[in-house]
Amino acid sequence: MPAGPLTGRIRVPGDKSISHRALMLAGLAVGRSRISGLLEGEDVLTTATAMRALGATVERDGADWIVDGIGVGTLLQPDAALDMGNSGTSARLLMGIIASHGITAALTGDASLSRRPMARVIEPLGLMGAHFTPSPGGTLPLMIEGLQPAVPLTYRLPVPSAQVKSAILLAALNTPGTTTVIEPVATRDHTERMLRAFGVAVDAETVDVEMHLSLTGPADLSPCDITVPGDPSAAAFFAVAATIVPGSDLVIENVGLNPGRSGLYRVLDEMGAAIDLQDRREIGGEPVADLQVRHAPLRGVTIDPAIVPSMIDEFPALFVAAAFATGTTITSGLDELRVKESDRLGTMAQALRAIGARVGEHADGLAIEGSGGRPLAGGGPIEVRHDHRIAMSMAVAACASEAGIEVDDISCIATSFPGFAALLDRATGEPPPSPSGTTS
Repeated sequence: MPAGPLTGRIRVPGDKSISHRALMLAGLAVGRSRISGLLEGEDVLTTATAMRALGATVERDGADWIVDGIGVGTLLQPDAALDMGNSGTSARLLMGIIASHGITAALTGDASLSRRPMARVIEPLGLMGAHFTPSPGGTLPLMIEGLQPAVPLTYRLPVPSAQVKSAILLAALNTPGTTTVIEPVATRDHTERMLRAFGVAVDAETVDVEMHLSLTGPADLSPCDITVPGDPSAAAFFAVAATIVPGSDLVIENVGLNPGRSGLYRVLDEMGAAIDLQDRREIGGEPVADLQVRHAPLRGVTIDPAIVPSMIDEFPALFVAAAFATGTTITSGLDELRVKESDRLGTMAQALRAIGARVGEHADGLAIEGSGGRPLAGGGPIEVRHDHRIAMSMAVAACASEAGIEVDDISCIATSFPGFAALLDRATGEPPPSPSGTTS
């Protein structure tokens, strides 16, 4: 039977993207920074461990984290390889930091991360003078030899990528002269916002609809206290669940709504979702609100590829919402989902078909014919391919399925959202899923 409605008030963990950047920039500042609301998932803790290896002091202090930074230009040579685990953000942004320092580092990762491409970061950092020795195919494990002083550059992103943009800006911190990144399509701007919070000037100018971001180095970072808002990607799963389960009326508190991250909520609104933004405010320069989400019938839409960068991580959740809509939802421009923790297009198409949805797959997107609000059959077992967002999406779909959904593994969820199962249990009143078994 479908799960009970999602009700009450919940709070999701801190924003993953902001948590990574808070640790990195605090580690590059001179002095002590305090971080509140840090996401304590495995990926973010990977960043904390790496910053310690590069010379920063990073310690938990009650509910907060204290970072004593080592300063730009003075990173230490790590004693051993830096293990990035499953975190692509850790790997790509740390490559940027190391690229303009005179140290050599080896970066390794788990089997999933070691399949993900790094060439898009290696290219611009190589132009700044860093030398890379990657594995065949431009993947981890790799060696990076930084250059100090590095060479400033002007670089136009060939494809929208906040991680590539951020890696270049982080490298620019210890690079004499002005480095400029040109974005044909704007991406999430957490790095620029947080650099300014740490006292670094990042100039932004729109030139013929393109965004030009410039940073002049070397730049010193002043320590500051950071409050991390709730992760909109984590909130997305609960917003979709409350939308598709009849009788739901759920408030998700303290959700970050950076314009570069809130595309999912704009699409859900277009589909007919009932999401009310309450108590809008700013925390640490980031827009935040409480989301009241009620059950509502959805309609299929054709999603404009221009919105893709602002919701790239939320498409697995969106695909679940589309499976319950009336009509067909069509997506395109999602090539990047082929090279995430899994091939998220192929994996989600296969998973949704297995639980009773009608899904067409093409090279850069999916076409999902919705059930008109009727519960899906459920079933399984579903292979989530060690992908935390696939596992959480299937847990959401299980809330509106007839027979529950069996998945092969939910332990991967700990990389980004420890406590997800318990929070879903609290919202629905249903027992949490076991590490391998039925979710419902």
